[in-house]
Amino acid sequence: MSTKPPISASNIVRRVQSLWCRFSRLLGTLAPGGDLILRLWVANVFFASALTKIQSFETTVMLFEYEFAVPLLPPVAAAWIGTGIELLFPVLLAVGLTGRFSAVVLFLFNIVAAISYPDISDAGIRDHQIWGIMLLVMLLHGPGKLSLDYLLFHKLRIFRPKEAE
Repeated sequence: MSTKPPISASNIVRRVQSLWCRFSRLLGTLAPGGDLILRLWVANVFFASALTKIQSFETTVMLFEYEFAVPLLPPVAAAWIGTGIELLFPVLLAVGLTGRFSAVVLFLFNIVAAISYPDISDAGIRDHQIWGIMLLVMLLHGPGKLSLDYLLFHKLRIFRPKEAE
């Protein structure tokens, strides 16, 4: 016959702590996948926008002349720079190479895009806010373990500063 320990407040607390620790470890195991999904989601948004721009670059230049109020840049330069940013940095973000730098570039680009279009809808503002929050998380948290940054800096120890002797 087995005897069960009496139910007490301390036994319940220990059981809850044990369950919470297991749950926390599970979340830690799933975090790299979440980081990857976040990177791929945002990268897709910006890369898809670039693909639209290069389909008809003449139309893109026209939009930068008449629709978008990009400060300090002539429309043709703004169109080239904007398209270039949307082609390069989402790819870097997706693979997690220079993840934080790519996130900050796209974060700033997202702000400029949102304020440069005077006729943006409320839904468009919300989209830009969501993308901005996602990029801010990547900027603060880094690209995660499923990234080239992690592979290069932590696993292969490439470009890692030497420890102070």
